[in-house]
Amino acid sequence: MTTDFSKYQKIIDQFSGKVFDSDFEARFSAVTKNIPKTERFLLKMELKRLASPCTRLVDLRGHVDGECRPYEHESRVHFLDELAIRVFEQALNNYGSYTFGVYEAVTNTENNFRVIYQREKANVVAPTASSERIFEKVQYPAQIFHYGPYFNRSEERMNFAIALRMYLDGESAIEATSSDISVSGCKIRLTSIEDLKVGQQIQIKFTGLEGEFQFGKNDDFYYEVRNIQIIEDIQLLGVARVYSSDNQRDGFRQFLTGFIQGNKRRYKINLDNSIVAIQSRAFEQFTLPKSNELPVFIDNAKGLAVPRYALTCNNNQETFQYWQDERKNSALPFLITPERFLRLKKAKELGRNLLVYSFVHERDGRKYFYTADNIQLEEDKEFMPLYLGFAAGKPSFAVTQLSLLNVLKEFAHSPLTVANALPKKEAYRNLPPNNDVMQILAPLNHIVVATDITEPRMAAAYKTIPYEGIDTMKLKMFGHKRLSTPVKVDTVGISYRNQRQEPRYIYSTPAVIEIDKVTWSGVSKDFSTSGLKVELEKASVLNRGDIVNVSFPNLQKITSAFDLKALPYEVVRLNADKTVVNLRVYVEKHQHIGRSFFKALIEKNHDKLTTDQYEMVNPGLAKALRNLYAGVVTTPNLIVQTSGSRYKVETITGRCDRMPLISHCKELSDRTKFHNLYPLLNNIKAMNEMNSTLKKLQKGDPPVVDTLYISIKHNGEAVDKSVVTKLESELQSEKHKHMFIQRALKTGDFFCVQVKLSRTEEPDMDFLSPELSYIGSYAIHRGKQLEQEIWSVVGCVSVFDITPEALNRYKFVPHEF
Repeated sequence: MTTDFSKYQKIIDQFSGKVFDSDFEARFSAVTKNIPKTERFLLKMELKRLASPCTRLVDLRGHVDGECRPYEHESRVHFLDELAIRVFEQALNNYGSYTFGVYEAVTNTENNFRVIYQREKANVVAPTASSERIFEKVQYPAQIFHYGPYFNRSEERMNFAIALRMYLDGESAIEATSSDISVSGCKIRLTSIEDLKVGQQIQIKFTGLEGEFQFGKNDDFYYEVRNIQIIEDIQLLGVARVYSSDNQRDGFRQFLTGFIQGNKRRYKINLDNSIVAIQSRAFEQFTLPKSNELPVFIDNAKGLAVPRYALTCNNNQETFQYWQDERKNSALPFLITPERFLRLKKAKELGRNLLVYSFVHERDGRKYFYTADNIQLEEDKEFMPLYLGFAAGKPSFAVTQLSLLNVLKEFAHSPLTVANALPKKEAYRNLPPNNDVMQILAPLNHIVVATDITEPRMAAAYKTIPYEGIDTMKLKMFGHKRLSTPVKVDTVGISYRNQRQEPRYIYSTPAVIEIDKVTWSGVSKDFSTSGLKVELEKASVLNRGDIVNVSFPNLQKITSAFDLKALPYEVVRLNADKTVVNLRVYVEKHQHIGRSFFKALIEKNHDKLTTDQYEMVNPGLAKALRNLYAGVVTTPNLIVQTSGSRYKVETITGRCDRMPLISHCKELSDRTKFHNLYPLLNNIKAMNEMNSTLKKLQKGDPPVVDTLYISIKHNGEAVDKSVVTKLESELQSEKHKHMFIQRALKTGDFFCVQVKLSRTEEPDMDFLSPELSYIGSYAIHRGKQLEQEIWSVVGCVSVFDITPEALNRYKFVPHEF
């Protein structure tokens, strides 16, 4: 007896869907007369099983080598790729309905990873192109989403197709159809391309409404063309009603108000602007708190660029701390000097950034900063390589890329797209910044974005540049004199919710941290009942996850009810120098004495303690600064989402349309309004590393950095023939990198891209709930789909074009051919 029917596959294919035919028995007996009786019986049962109805849903996301999309059949939505859809329809034609035979055919296609694995295990040769061969993938379609502003519609639009007649010159009539309609506007669909201009006035007669509304003598209305779109030979016009002083409250307006309110659930509200807004808000919430660049707001009111505010998060904290002196005063004025700011403005006009090469010299416990940007160094081409080689020899060597963004004050407020539908109790969500905040923002006209692009392989390459005989007098010209009066640069955290589970209180008291009989003395900066922050007198060797013992000698003197010695705490965060430690209570078996003590301390001194909350000083400022930055950010971020057991990248965020590499991605796409991410995603080794890294990466971990070398030829050939992408690790020496760059520049364009992968936090659905609830109330399935897409986001990849820096290295780093 056997249950392996593979040897009878031809018979199964011959009788698929024919089990219930009247002549089945006779035909089956004739074909299977030479098969043993027992196997013949089992084969018949198998054919009947395959022909029995099936209700299972098929979800191949993450299980096949192909892009899956929703596929609806008999009110069931399956997720299938193109090959599976063809197999489904073919099997459906054989069986006549959705049966187990159809289900199993779809789940056993040639590009199914399970099938591929079994075939490789059995050393079976893959089928040829004639048997549904899967070709190499050359299209990685992705859409760009901008962060804000999100415009609220003054009126609800209802999706409503109705016949109408347009008059362009008062005489010639054009028959058309509406796409959606509001009280004061309409979108019109034309099947022919007409010669129309924005601002032009037209007359419209709504012939399809004549049965609903009793038109008088005046049955046509004036509208103004506001926007024009042409999509695949279809012309779409956005028009707005033109009112005269005597027809603001005309009967047609009143009719439309009641008609839309009475029918909007039947015809559905046009939710396009709210859907795009919630998608962008969600991506903004995922990526901005993982920013790898440091946005610095510049006060240029008196003609001198002075850094005032810096938006910080975990990923850019190291950059901010690099630009601090030994007293923790900001050294950003050394990075962004008034003279360098002017050079940066000129570079921006040419579509370029600035590269700043820096190092820090320490003497007598003081820090002295040396900086030189590429424009400064290019003025003395002989000294430039000497400076680069000398600076790279310092442990503090850094390469910082500066870009300039304009501040658009109207972006400070990011209104909800459902403002008119918000309940009164939630109206606070849509309030604009108050006057005090707007006064603070008034002198801030620019944002300098500082990105630390230094990484070990880059520094090692610069170290090979010889600098013997360097002129020390010239070197001193790039050193900065210490500031007699430190410039205060306030840090504002990029946050969309208060993730603290309890309030923190500012409190300074001596603390001693001990692990394995090694101690460090320090002072507490703040505390809560469940944790505290300690600044140590000297650098530690602690690591995240260590369990340490903490003692509070001064606090012990004022209490005998609590033993404040050797209390167990877990290290949850450290700064780059390991001098600032964030600790969380560690409870193994019994109640934690430290938690009990600090709880009692808070209860008895609640009115005397100061909470650590920046927003109490300037309510709304952090949100306004975040909105200003989000509205103009140009760095592309690739959104990584789960798709079954795999990851997919189908979204780009940021105003990066003009970035040269992204422009190439648009040219390589075979679909309008989409970009082809083939130059970034085609390298199999890079994608495998991203997938494996992302599975291990924790939310609080620093980003994982890698570099891609990309060549795009100008030969007009197929995508896979014109684009070559290599990981830096694949170019094993400087010689190989030089050869790659030379060949790329000879045949087309060369790009060097630094990618930084971060694990994203969970979404704050409260931040998204107003628009999500509004969408769900009119399109429940769309609302659920959006929520599923939001929760599927697991990571983001910041993409930095560092091509100018790579070409600088190409010029100066020694190599042999």
